[in-house]
Amino acid sequence: MSQQAVAAPPFVANLAGRAGYLTRPVRLLREYRREDLRYDLVAAVSVSVMLLPQSLVFAAMAGLPPQMGLYTAIMAGLFGALWGCSNQLQTGPTNTSALLVLSTVLPLAAAGSPGYLAAAGVLAVLVGVLRLGMGLLKLGILVNFVSESVIVGFAAGGGVLIIAAQMRGLLRVEVSESAHLLEIALGIGQQLPQAHLPSLALGLATIAVTLLIQRFRPRWPGALIAILLSGAVVYVFNLTAYGIKVIGQVQGGLPPLAHLPLLNLRLIGDLSIGALVVSIIGLVEVTSVSRAIATQTGQRLDSNQEFVGQGLAALFSGLFSGFVPSGSINRSMANRQSGARTPLASAGGALLVLVFSTFLAPAIAYVPRASLAGLIMVSALGMINPRRIARIWHSNRVEAGIMTLTLVSTLLLPLQFAVLAGMVVSVAFYLLQTSTPRVVNVLPDENFEHFVPAGKRPVCPQLAVIEILGDLYFGAAQHVEEAILRIMAQHPDQRFLLLRMHSVQQIDITGIYMIESVLKKYRERGGDVFLVKLRPLVHEVMQSSGFEGVLGQDHFLREGEAIPHAFYHALDPAVCIYECPVRVFKECQNLPKPAHVHDVPQVPAQVLEGFAGVSPRNLYAELRGASPPLVIDVREPREFRRGHIPQAQNFTLRRLLEETPDLPRDRDLVTVCRSGRRSRRAAYALQQAGYGGVRVLEGGMLAWESAALLEAVEEFS
Repeated sequence: MSQQAVAAPPFVANLAGRAGYLTRPVRLLREYRREDLRYDLVAAVSVSVMLLPQSLVFAAMAGLPPQMGLYTAIMAGLFGALWGCSNQLQTGPTNTSALLVLSTVLPLAAAGSPGYLAAAGVLAVLVGVLRLGMGLLKLGILVNFVSESVIVGFAAGGGVLIIAAQMRGLLRVEVSESAHLLEIALGIGQQLPQAHLPSLALGLATIAVTLLIQRFRPRWPGALIAILLSGAVVYVFNLTAYGIKVIGQVQGGLPPLAHLPLLNLRLIGDLSIGALVVSIIGLVEVTSVSRAIATQTGQRLDSNQEFVGQGLAALFSGLFSGFVPSGSINRSMANRQSGARTPLASAGGALLVLVFSTFLAPAIAYVPRASLAGLIMVSALGMINPRRIARIWHSNRVEAGIMTLTLVSTLLLPLQFAVLAGMVVSVAFYLLQTSTPRVVNVLPDENFEHFVPAGKRPVCPQLAVIEILGDLYFGAAQHVEEAILRIMAQHPDQRFLLLRMHSVQQIDITGIYMIESVLKKYRERGGDVFLVKLRPLVHEVMQSSGFEGVLGQDHFLREGEAIPHAFYHALDPAVCIYECPVRVFKECQNLPKPAHVHDVPQVPAQVLEGFAGVSPRNLYAELRGASPPLVIDVREPREFRRGHIPQAQNFTLRRLLEETPDLPRDRDLVTVCRSGRRSRRAAYALQQAGYGGVRVLEGGMLAWESAALLEAVEEFS
């Protein structure tokens, strides 16, 4: 008896897929190759050498004790590597995360106080939960709403704030803690006469050493060398006796479990907006870093897996006495350049920080706070990227405005609101763009190969060709309809519309109603609407909504057949030949140009299509019968002479439109032209003149010739 596999319900499959995000370390260890170990160990050492001093610097930048930076480096480095996606991304404390922590927590408590430390830990837990939830729920698309302009403006403004704030430590002046530039500048200006010159000299020396190493020996760990040198100088020359303040005793070893007020709903409410902003900004930073590295390695990334890793990194960093981490661009690039092949290199770097901080804790205690302030200022200077700022400034005025707004808001407002302001403006600009798609009157180019904007070129007096450059959803439908109505008002004689929709990726029911409204207005004019170049998804919506039946299936045209179909089946040939002074389309080029423009009344297409037709063979049989109809050939004389139906009379369409024909009224009349367009117009003119029983030769002389029927020829050419 055979057994058939039963497919799991969709919700079970979704749960299994999300659970797979949490088992990432198992897959990582199972797939690990022994030959990668040597490369990962070398990269781990390189990363740890950078991570150790940066942990101290960024903790101080966030207003936290140095050991919290070390704990963040250890816990975030482990969880971010083992549960993340990128092979080279290094997770830990960064200048951006430190600045966001400072701005979010400082309004709630004094920097360095027990309440401040507890709030920083709770913030990390909240951020971890939010990032983890975004990853498990596959909501990574949210980070796309933070534009590059917002990030660049925020980073530049944050860099200025950090440099200004660290002047306190560099000058060793007593200025109240604040995240506002004006308050910092005013306080430093008032306390400048009390600046401690030895601290200033030591801090400037640290900055100089760091910058010189970066300039001439970029592969050397400049920050670590500068910190060890400054600590050695303080220890050897006993500079604490001269008023130099040092970090003091640093607790090494394993990160301890923090006792956080996680049930304090008021504190959680106060931190909620900041937690959301910190979560999104950190994920944007992580995404940009991991993608930049992936372009070099060719690795395929799973953003949701990376968000899970960042969520666990922040969560356990907060639970074990750390603060909010993020992805570091400089450490990640160094990890990649050092040969890291798997995430175990970043995890190894975090473990080495644990080892080094345990054994180097006595040396770290002698690091002067002025030197730490100098290193923070160097790091903050790197946040201001003149090249990216200039590129945005010169590329787009709106993007430049968003960048400037974010930068100024960062300097004057709490940072979380500054970022939100930039995000709101970015989203508003996006909505404005998508809700006002361009609606362009287009014409064929000189070679009749592509459609281009009409500009000031004359357009067809009967057919409007309009292109919609954007989606048709509820926010854009009214704008598109108003634009089409303006074109209708500018060209009141245009009764037909060819709507080109290849740029319409999405359409909703409001967009369908809009096209139905336009269709109604054109049909009230006696014309019609045709659609061309529809996306499959858009066509599906039109079918499912019933719009295809309203418009007519034959009104959905292919690109190559759209203009010929309108030319041969919809437009009034009399207007084309005797009234229109322009030849817009390729099909118009063989038409004779009118010597003068006639006032030709337009006739609805359905009226012209309503005349009875006769096939070539039936007409041939009738002509050989007892009561043959009178054949009226409405072509030009030169066409008539080259070949016509025997016994036919040549009475051009121009004459029919300019004078009342004198034809027998006791015989049936059959009008003939080349393809059937002019003959239908002639039939209408004869009917208006009082002639009854008028028919049209179906397919014109082209059909007659295809049937190999007899022709009379008066001229050879």
